[in-house]
Amino acid sequence: MFLGEFKHSVDNKNRLRIPPKFKKDLDCGLVLTKGNDGCLFIVTKKQFDNVLEKINSLPMFDSKLQMPLRLLFSSAMEIEEDNQGRFLLPANLKNFANIEKDVVFIGVGTRIELWANEKWQDYQSNTKNNFEEILSQLGEYGI
Repeated sequence: MFLGEFKHSVDNKNRLRIPPKFKKDLDCGLVLTKGNDGCLFIVTKKQFDNVLEKINSLPMFDSKLQMPLRLLFSSAMEIEEDNQGRFLLPANLKNFANIEKDVVFIGVGTRIELWANEKWQDYQSNTKNNFEEILSQLGEYGI
């Protein structure tokens, strides 16, 4: 389970390290892709394979389905760490998330989100005044 918030910086070669607190839950590889609200999602390869398995049962020629599949899979990449535990943040994903230097990794239970620090601060500022209302929305999902 991924919990918490961890600040890091992108180095001058666009490399990052997964926070050590998240590393212990990663045993089968990671996939990085575009996420909601301008952040990036990091999921385990096993989770991504589960999505792929579900997609395999969907009709291949459904044109309504093609756009989200293209957007999801064309932006996805497996994270490969170097011998110092760093991974390369590709330019297309860095640009999508408006990442310059400072980033925030946040745990969202089953996934990790990667945010530009400024964007994450703005997101939190925009939600702090109605935290209880937002939290109550979980009830719609039986939580």
